[in-house]
Amino acid sequence: MSNSKETIVNGKAVLGIEFGSTRIKAVLIGEDNTPIASGAHDWENRLEDGIWTYTLDDIWTGLADSYTKMTEDVRAQYGVEVTKLAAIGFSAMMHGYMVFDKAGELLVPFRTWRNTITEQASEQLTELFQYHIPQRWSIAHLDQAILNGEEHVAKIDYLVTLAGYIHWQLTGEKVLGVGEASGMFPIDITACDYNQRMIAQFDERVAAKGFAWKLRDILPKVLSAGEAAGTLTEEGAKRLDVSGKLQAGVPVCPPEGDAGTGMVATNSVAVRTGNVSAGTSVFGMVVMEKELSKVYEEIDLVTTPTGNLVGMVHCNNCTSDLNAWVNLFKEFAESFGMSVDMNQLFGTLYNKALEGDKNCGGLLAYNYFSGEHVTNFEAGRPLFVRKPDSNFNLANFMRVHLMASLSVLKTGLNLMLKEEGVKVDKMLGHGGLFKTKGVGQSILAAAIDAPVFVMETAGEGGAWGIALLAAYMVNKADGESLDDYLNHKVFAGQEGTKMDPDPADVKGFDEFLEVYTAGLPIERAAVDHLQ
Repeated sequence: MSNSKETIVNGKAVLGIEFGSTRIKAVLIGEDNTPIASGAHDWENRLEDGIWTYTLDDIWTGLADSYTKMTEDVRAQYGVEVTKLAAIGFSAMMHGYMVFDKAGELLVPFRTWRNTITEQASEQLTELFQYHIPQRWSIAHLDQAILNGEEHVAKIDYLVTLAGYIHWQLTGEKVLGVGEASGMFPIDITACDYNQRMIAQFDERVAAKGFAWKLRDILPKVLSAGEAAGTLTEEGAKRLDVSGKLQAGVPVCPPEGDAGTGMVATNSVAVRTGNVSAGTSVFGMVVMEKELSKVYEEIDLVTTPTGNLVGMVHCNNCTSDLNAWVNLFKEFAESFGMSVDMNQLFGTLYNKALEGDKNCGGLLAYNYFSGEHVTNFEAGRPLFVRKPDSNFNLANFMRVHLMASLSVLKTGLNLMLKEEGVKVDKMLGHGGLFKTKGVGQSILAAAIDAPVFVMETAGEGGAWGIALLAAYMVNKADGESLDDYLNHKVFAGQEGTKMDPDPADVKGFDEFLEVYTAGLPIERAAVDHLQ
């Protein structure tokens, strides 16, 4: 504690702040890169005129409150004030649309990643670029606004994401980390910059509109992890710390998105590594050695904070249906007057799954609370199906729901790992699915046929990840890569628990996926007829 106090007093601590969907979190780290204080502010997006948004007031109130709460934590623990910092980093949920005129005024309310109002633009740009452009990307929002004939487009002077907006307001710099930029517009990984061919194609696409701007002129400059991205201005210091105690001039690292900070926080930024985050929804990311051979609608292409190409499969559904069944067992036990510990219940039922048939004994489940674009469903109906001769027991029942929770992810990842031959040496699992030791981990290892590591903790999540990127910028040795910095100075000795895939489990999951895929018309019938 005395070391942490000294670090804070001497201005050696580093701050990371991340704007998540429901919480803004500030994490202060010490010279050993571990968290020493934190603060959080809860916020919610709102649906206004059919658009999911947050107001500018929401953003600045939340930023200041999360910082204030972090300083209160510092005072409570160490009895000192935060007046100087070694570095700061800002990150936020990726994508979306924030556009400003020459006076710096917001032209339309912030359109977040959650909006699915850009289908026409997404399809047309994917066709134009021959590169998958998801609906939530900034370029899809811009193109849709043009297709809609929205008046504000002619006045645009700057197009940026939430993370880039905060960075610009606090430093005066119109820059973006390459990982975050890759969710705005496709990146040329050799140049570590926007794809110039596609920039030219877009400009040609909208040339007849006669806009005063060209696309590159309104986009932020792209920077890689470790590059200087400006310093906290006097005005910026006052907006961040409303008490006025924080001194200006703090170096600020390139702003990043939540995908990039998640990769950093799980030490999965190196080529041939990846991570799977499994909770209410699930996504898997693999850092690839080269471009894919063709366009896949199921795979989003982004980059690490250092510009390596990442294939990402995102699925809307993971543990919701599984949790609903566990709650049913809880209700059953309570009907007999038993007191139920949920951790014990989850642990018992999850471990039971390991006793089941490798292919689930002919049982079938779909965990679709909502639609899944990977399997072409616009809505979902949770289903459990079996044949009269299926091996129906508790072990197989639990196993089928665990495997169903990763089946859409496996469907998408198979395109990368099997169709494209993408290599993954190490996958890191994090999230609620992996809380019961060894169970979700073994199912994921079977799904991807690669070793899966689970750490005791992924630190403080994305806010910790952006703090690490800020620390890397100011503390890295000459020529030290981000991979090396993380391996030697952050995660040394913290590799986590490794589980290699069991060949019988792999074979069983492949067999199950065949049945799962063949049975998708059952789910389609449920969606169409169960209204």
